[in-house]
Order: sequence, then C-alpha cells, then structure tokens
Amino acid sequence: MTLLKIARMGHPVLLRRADEVPDPTHPDIQQLVADMIETMEDAGGVGLAAPQVHRSCRIFVYRVPQARSTGAGDDQPCGPSVLINPRITPLDEETVLRLEGCLSIPGMRGWVPRHARIGYSGLDAQGQPVAGTASGFLANVMQHEYDHLDGILYPMRMNDLRLMGFDTEMARYGAQQA
Repeated sequence: MTLLKIARMGHPVLLRRADEVPDPTHPDIQQLVADMIETMEDAGGVGLAAPQVHRSCRIFVYRVPQARSTGAGDDQPCGPSVLINPRITPLDEETVLRLEGCLSIPGMRGWVPRHARIGYSGLDAQGQPVAGTASGFLANVMQHEYDHLDGILYPMRMNDLRLMGFDTEMARYGAQQA
C-alpha cells in the first residue's frame, strides 16, 4: 500500500463535485480504497474523501474510535469502512454544532452545524449495496466527508467564523461554541 499526498485547502480538486465511480470492483478503485485507509490512519484522521488525495471520485473512508462513539445504536465504534457513490439524507430538521477539523485544513478547527441524524446508502468495497442510519459522531464524520465529494469544505458550512481557530489557541482558551 501507499501513503497518498493530502490536498490542502486552495487546491482546485477540493472545490469541484467528484465523479461517480462506474465500477467499484475495478482493481484501481480497490487499491485507492486501501491506500486511502492507510493514509487516513497514518494521518490520525477519522475520515478521508478521495478528492483529498487528488482523486475526483465519489469515495470516502471513515472510522469511529471507541472514545468518539456515543454508544447509540447508530453510532457504534467501527474500524475502517468505505462508502462508494454515497447518498446522505437528513432524517429530520434537528441540527447540532460539532467541532470539526480536516486533514486538508491542518491545524484549524471550527464549530459546524450538522444534522443530528442521517440516512445513508452507497456501495461497499465489494460493490455491494449498504444502507443505514447514523447519529452522533458517525453522522458528523459522514456529513463532513460527503461534503468533500461536492466540493464543500467545513468553513463553507459555518455560520459564524468567530467559532474557528487554530488547534493550539482553541486548546489554550477553550473550544467555545456560541
């Protein structure tokens, strides 16, 4: 496997809608998924979208560490997983502010409004359909990575840029939400 270079904010690949994946079982896609998982884990991330590694295709990988899970039925810890050609739908109008960071915007964090519960569907690494619901941390990660597939970075979702700052400053003064 190969560690992939992560695109940073300002690169055009992060600002366009990614292309559908015609054949999730193609060896190039299988290799990309494996490399994305290795890259995500090496970078200490919990999610990574293909545009973040300079590939404009609708794939993201994610994981939910035990410490980040709420323990709810649809927010369980999970090891590395993939969604190919995903679809995400809010299940209701409830939103919550979530503190987010991004491997493409290193050293920064911000409070982002996200849907509290979502439905998701897509294909797994074998091209088989998967679907479910997500809340808590899992819902947050999925929405963040899905946004990357549409050319959206988390600051574009923020309502108040005063709620964004460098990791070091937010740790020193507290990551306060409004």
